[in-house]
Amino acid sequence: MAAQAAEVEGTGGGTTEGLNPLWLDIKNGEVGRTTSAGEFHGSLINTYDLGLLTARSDWIAPALSLALFGMILVFALFVMVNGAAKLEHGYSGVEVLRWKKIDIWIHWLMAIPCLLLIVTGLALLAGRFVFGSFLGQEGVGALAGIAKPVHDYMAIPFSIFAVLAMVRWMANNIPASYDLKWFMVVGGYLNFGPFKGKHPDAGFSNAGEKLWFWSFVIFGLAVIGSGAVMLFPEYINPSRTASMTAIVIHGASAIVLTGFTVVHIFMATVLSEGGFPAMTSGYVDENWAKQHHNVWYDDIKADGTLQYKEG
Repeated sequence: MAAQAAEVEGTGGGTTEGLNPLWLDIKNGEVGRTTSAGEFHGSLINTYDLGLLTARSDWIAPALSLALFGMILVFALFVMVNGAAKLEHGYSGVEVLRWKKIDIWIHWLMAIPCLLLIVTGLALLAGRFVFGSFLGQEGVGALAGIAKPVHDYMAIPFSIFAVLAMVRWMANNIPASYDLKWFMVVGGYLNFGPFKGKHPDAGFSNAGEKLWFWSFVIFGLAVIGSGAVMLFPEYINPSRTASMTAIVIHGASAIVLTGFTVVHIFMATVLSEGGFPAMTSGYVDENWAKQHHNVWYDDIKADGTLQYKEG
């Protein structure tokens, strides 16, 4: 096709013999029309930067696979070596309110689509790297056929509830002066060396959670914006280069979000003893609150907003 296009432009140096009838008609001045009302409806051939295509296939696809499986492996080994961060004084048996029901709903209505988007996105972007060796080309194609509609439909609830979470939780993630100290002792989660037994100051969100939140805001909005370009091209009407750029931004942002999501899941489930109930019942053990979020606990106790679980 490129050679025939060169013939049309007069740069091929050859004759019209054997030229595809379509290109021959164009070369002879034939004018057609299209039903498209878009900005680029008159462009016979869409051009784009080939570097964007190779970036997607040669860098972003394997990096996304590494962000998911690599981080799972790293944290699984870390938990095996370090163990969980235990409650220094054990469970108190008294629970305090941390999250309201609306926050729990927002979290799960965002989190479940997010996990499905990661899995289906992996199948679409890096299927040949992850599944190609045992599914084969046809199997990867069939998997992509299933993943594509799931990915498209899950993008809507994720976008809605992600933005709600960003707006609702932003006030709890404003950086504070003691956040740097939290990083210096790795949050007190290490069970060996000079870091063992350290319990750095933390507000409602600790410094690690704040880093996750602001990364989620930046790269989450990038994922949502670039995804909108791909999901609704008939309304946005992007050029070919803009479409390819959106794909690269989407994939690169997904790498960051995937890595942080793995860390978040490990921290919430196995690394922090007593932390998981925060996003199931909304309540946490009082000793957990004192140990991991002492500034927040002291504040709500001082201003009278501390609520204990009844019964």
